[in-house]
Amino acid sequence: MFQNLQKDSQMRNKVLLVEDDHLIVENLTEFLTREGFEIRSADGQQKAMELLEEHKFDLILLDITLAQGNGYSVCTAVKALYHIPIIFLTALDDEFSVVTGLDMGADDYISKPFRPRELVSRMRMVIRRFYGEKEKIQLQTGKLEIDTARGIVKKNGQEVFLTSLEYRLLLLFFQKKGKVLSRDYILEELWDIAGEYVNDNTLTVYIKRLREKIEDSPQNPQIIKTVRGLGYKMEE
Repeated sequence: MFQNLQKDSQMRNKVLLVEDDHLIVENLTEFLTREGFEIRSADGQQKAMELLEEHKFDLILLDITLAQGNGYSVCTAVKALYHIPIIFLTALDDEFSVVTGLDMGADDYISKPFRPRELVSRMRMVIRRFYGEKEKIQLQTGKLEIDTARGIVKKNGQEVFLTSLEYRLLLLFFQKKGKVLSRDYILEELWDIAGEYVNDNTLTVYIKRLREKIEDSPQNPQIIKTVRGLGYKMEE
């Protein structure tokens, strides 16, 4: 079912696959094992939580529709107890499902059917981003700072919890400090980074939610400012 791809020379990351389709489990386990991952699987919430108590995992691949429980409840339980990145791997690709998954703290969302090469690439990208590269990069503006190695955002020294897409959006503004970013440009960049379609209405919602988390006064934003008729800008 999956083609064999050349493995990267890296440590074997331990992955928990939560999926109730036995054929997908069998083929995906075989494929990812060849790619250098160590795979354990669970067909529902109870088994997944039992495995998490017994083993340390670097990443969770999680389906939404499960024989026992559902992916949303698993995501909530995992995020409350463990520091592990989660990728939703599911056939539910409507906007509501995607936004719900990301808002619950998922680190990525991949729709079935998926391309094996893209899956591996995005798994490794999430692992690198979540656990950090060797070099620590600190970004700061006013009372807001980002530790990119750990993927942590702090305001006044207190951690601010952002969804995956909110975090990517904030990084984009940091990377383009002092420049006016049009809505079209932001949408294109988020598409390239996230790999999912983000429409204009969704962007409005994400900017609003991001401001509510990082601004002292979201109604009078000082970090991400609106440039009327042009877009948005983060001051240098």
